[in-house]
Amino acid sequence: MSLVVQKFGGSSLATPEKIHRAARRAIRSKLEGRRVVLVVSAMGDSTDELLKLASGVCSDPPKRELDMLLTTGEQVSIALMAMAIESAGHEAISLTAGQLGLVTDSAHTRARIQRISRERIDRELDQGRIVIVAGFQGTDAGGEITTMGRGASDTTAVALAGALGADRCEVYKDVDGVYTADPRLVPNARRIPVLSYDAMLEMAGAGAGVLHPRAIDFARKFNVALEVRSSLWEGKGTMITPETAETAALPVRGVVLREDLALAALAGVPNQPGVTARVFAQLADKQILVDDIVQGVEADGRTVRISFSISRTDAGATREVCERLRQQCGWAGVEMDESVSKISAIGVGMRSHAGVAHVMFDALARAQIDVLGISTSEIVISCLVRRGDGPRALRGVHDAFGLGEPGPQAPMSGVTSLQGPAATKL
Repeated sequence: MSLVVQKFGGSSLATPEKIHRAARRAIRSKLEGRRVVLVVSAMGDSTDELLKLASGVCSDPPKRELDMLLTTGEQVSIALMAMAIESAGHEAISLTAGQLGLVTDSAHTRARIQRISRERIDRELDQGRIVIVAGFQGTDAGGEITTMGRGASDTTAVALAGALGADRCEVYKDVDGVYTADPRLVPNARRIPVLSYDAMLEMAGAGAGVLHPRAIDFARKFNVALEVRSSLWEGKGTMITPETAETAALPVRGVVLREDLALAALAGVPNQPGVTARVFAQLADKQILVDDIVQGVEADGRTVRISFSISRTDAGATREVCERLRQQCGWAGVEMDESVSKISAIGVGMRSHAGVAHVMFDALARAQIDVLGISTSEIVISCLVRRGDGPRALRGVHDAFGLGEPGPQAPMSGVTSLQGPAATKL
């Protein structure tokens, strides 16, 4: 018998009516002859409300206790979902991560999955039950409750699909797939029918909130058939697949804006071996994720300026680490700009098309937008801009690549293929 993992996000479970709608989807799959595992998030804005409650009690909550608090949201959801399915005449059982046997490392609020036991789930499925699993959470080897970061219920679902050998993982959202840009900011954004694992991973890492980055990583690792679908209506979504001729044909598949960034700059850092390593080692010890690193030699030739972007929520901790190092090492200063955004153009087809960078920079120049920093990889070009310029930059770059045009992506002046016909598989 085939097995499907279905994941429902918080907005898809915000009311009792929506919980019943999700329950009906799961029951329909069971009646079609499939075994069903559901992964659910906390209802609606429950996690935000719990965070607000925590901040009202403590300005800097201990991460262990924050995990203890936040996991209660998913525990409410799994119980209500089981009740909804039972009320419709079908058997279901809810399981927390600890009951399931989902083990993570011990990094509170940012834990990573290490292993999943399938014994309990197999036993319940063999009894004909729909199994409902709390997303976003795990337990470490010592039994401590952990969470895996906002949006990580996606990761729970895909990891379970891989561990169970599921035929499919369906991720239900309040949108009907992955779009060429955030449709709330870009009215002419379009749904992407098929997207490669690599492109989706980069879009998620750049700030697209549709899927959690580690979920895509698991999907690629275990070759999970993954579809993003709407929880509100029937219809096709976006299939996330290995790279195909279709996904490799276009130079850019989507443009993503991330608005929650800060830019740190360390001035007058001694230009000596090991100094930069010391800085980033101490940031890593604090579980601070760093991106877009730029180092340049200053005018005196003896010191360097190191700039890097971080999540705005990590700005305070980053400043504390860098100020301590500045006092120990005698740097000139530490600067922190918390009004920065990053716009990223992403596409597997960049590997075989020249001129993509020109199109992006020209679009920003035409919009009179200053670029604060640039970073590139094989399939991504990113620019740091002022936060106030972010939405305008997003729309300009999206239009420059023809992503809002109906039908096939429009040809772009200055972009040429290096591989002959666009349909040639790379």
